[in-house]
Amino acid sequence: MSGRPDIGATLAVLVVFTLLALAAPAVLETYTLTILLIYGLLAMSLGLVWGFGGILCFGQAAFYGLGAYSYAIAAINLGESTLPFVLGIVVPFLFAGLLGAMMFYGRLSDVYLGVITLVVTLIFFKFMNSTAGPEYAIGQARLGGFNGIPGYQTLNVPGDPDAYIFGDDFYYLVVAIVLVVYALLRWLLASPFGRVAVAIRENEARVELMGYDARLRKTALFAVGGAVAGLAGTLFASWAEIVTPGLFSLGQSAEIIIWCIVGGLGTLVGPFVGAMLLGYLKFALGQQTLIDNTLVLGLVLVLSVLLLPRGVVPTLGQWAGLARRRRPRRAPRRRLRPARGGADG
Repeated sequence: MSGRPDIGATLAVLVVFTLLALAAPAVLETYTLTILLIYGLLAMSLGLVWGFGGILCFGQAAFYGLGAYSYAIAAINLGESTLPFVLGIVVPFLFAGLLGAMMFYGRLSDVYLGVITLVVTLIFFKFMNSTAGPEYAIGQARLGGFNGIPGYQTLNVPGDPDAYIFGDDFYYLVVAIVLVVYALLRWLLASPFGRVAVAIRENEARVELMGYDARLRKTALFAVGGAVAGLAGTLFASWAEIVTPGLFSLGQSAEIIIWCIVGGLGTLVGPFVGAMLLGYLKFALGQQTLIDNTLVLGLVLVLSVLLLPRGVVPTLGQWAGLARRRRPRRAPRRRLRPARGGADG
């Protein structure tokens, strides 16, 4: 794969996303748009790990919740958001790297890998729900059990704790973060590291016979996915102004997987779009009590798998390619050749 088409496609996605993000506040409130973008960022983290690395992680919510809790705990103890924001990314990155190293260097199969990541998430969920007592505290931050952690410092301008970033400003900050993360992930996937990671997904044994350490690259990719999920959790903590054990729940983990399947694996845009669409559907259904949200999400997943097995975005791309091929082309004009033996005048 050459670099120029990648750069062109990446720039096109960035431009289209920027235009849509600037126009979207005319249709929806920035408060709702912000959480939809955070969901998209979270889905993109699993889309990277699963779609390009072939690693089906049932515990992406663990890194999401870990990022949110790390930010909240650090923000209470420090009273500002700059270092907590960094910790909300670094802590899930390190934890995902450690967990990935144990799994990949242990040569676990895909089934056991999925089970372990799911169990880790459920352990976090169970533990955080049981921390209601005053003895469960980190510095000045009480974990709060099922009530969660409220009342911490939300995002502020670095160096100025009194200059809060909220409302429209927070929305545009999240837009900028999504743009930067997408560009960095596209650069990573276009690099030799990314190409080897995709090759590992296709045939790990062949890649190892070529002299590459597949376990190291899978661990690194898994850690990057954990960092992106932690970033999404950090942004969620600042948006919601409270973090609860529900971030580690089984339902949250299942939603992330559904977003990726519906949007389409093998791309970064697919999971992002799937999260935005289903996230908005969830908010719309939350305003009524006639239909159960879980039933609707399950129906959407079943219909998507049956009718669009590749996902929404890859299917739309395939249809666009077929439309371009079927478009009639103009026949090239024939040049008139001068007649032989004509008079010289």
